[in-house]
Amino acid sequence: MTTAAIILAAGRGERAGGELPKQWCMLAGRPVVAYALDAFRRAGLAPILLVIRPEDTPRARALLSEAVETVSGGETRAQSVRNGLEALAGRGIERVLIHDGARPLVSAALIARVREGLEHAPGAAPALPVSDALWLGAEGRVEAAVPRAGLFRAQTPQGFDYAAIRAAHRRQSEDAADDVEIALAAGLDVRIVEGDEDNIKLTWPVDFARAERIIGGAAMDVRAGSGYDVHRFGPGEAVTLCGVTIAHERALEGHSDADVGMHALTDAIYGALAEGDIGRHFPPGEERWKNAASDIFLEHAAARMRARGFALTSADVTLICETPKIAPHAEAMRRRLAAILDVETSRVSVKATTSEGLGFTGRKEGIAAMASVTLVAQ
Repeated sequence: MTTAAIILAAGRGERAGGELPKQWCMLAGRPVVAYALDAFRRAGLAPILLVIRPEDTPRARALLSEAVETVSGGETRAQSVRNGLEALAGRGIERVLIHDGARPLVSAALIARVREGLEHAPGAAPALPVSDALWLGAEGRVEAAVPRAGLFRAQTPQGFDYAAIRAAHRRQSEDAADDVEIALAAGLDVRIVEGDEDNIKLTWPVDFARAERIIGGAAMDVRAGSGYDVHRFGPGEAVTLCGVTIAHERALEGHSDADVGMHALTDAIYGALAEGDIGRHFPPGEERWKNAASDIFLEHAAARMRARGFALTSADVTLICETPKIAPHAEAMRRRLAAILDVETSRVSVKATTSEGLGFTGRKEGIAAMASVTLVAQ
């Protein structure tokens, strides 16, 4: 399913105080809306539309990337969402997640829950059950108690079948508190998924202090993983190592393309996530993986990493062989791996060593590879 994201950042946010709209205020050294953009980028959604006022374009420019583009907002929240939905028309989008840019602490797990909810209904939205007593009051006095059974605190992102929510917005002429309200008016079924207490909406000045505490106090989850792989030489005229094809008097044998370097790196990522190895996700007994490009395996591991809320901070691959010579191709290998992982090349290392004529690699019977990665929760 092709899933896009619309992040709303066209409001003025006057209740938060300050000279700037709250989504452009600084939070722990970064604009508030930058945190939401990062979360949806890491979750692999594309395209991501950032809905802004035209005068905020200079502020938004520094946050854009290939995955992020801007759309002009409207005078109301509903109009801004509608502009984003119309900008996605004709682009093959099947689902869309709509998020308030003033909710900077949205997690990968929450995004994943909303996407999972869309497997069962045309709408899915996160919420938390109301646990406090509720009163109806006026002029500083309690007038009545309000039953809290069945009441929820709504959050974003709210996810929908794209065609259904676009049609619902086209029929809605008035503004609404959120997109669930518009979906319900159109008769759409909306599933509630578990919200997140940290997914706060910055509304008042005190909310910024709370968000700063959450960001500063979050326990850092750092994972390390290692991988090792071996493939023997067989008949052929080239080898593929770390995604680069090198002319050689022999080829490597394997069920797939036998890219020993990429296999070791893929296993290192799966290991850091405690999700087994390539064989668990791509069983070698299945014919469909015969001669498959190892890019498929590494892309899957990278997608699992992002879905779990992790970012790769370093990857190190060591190729162990007497031939071919790796040094002339190491930079191309780094660039290829970095492109698949969607990280800066500076985070990827590829190097080689020999085994001084010892063992099967020393006898030029095959190539071995070791890899290690470090992942950090975002």
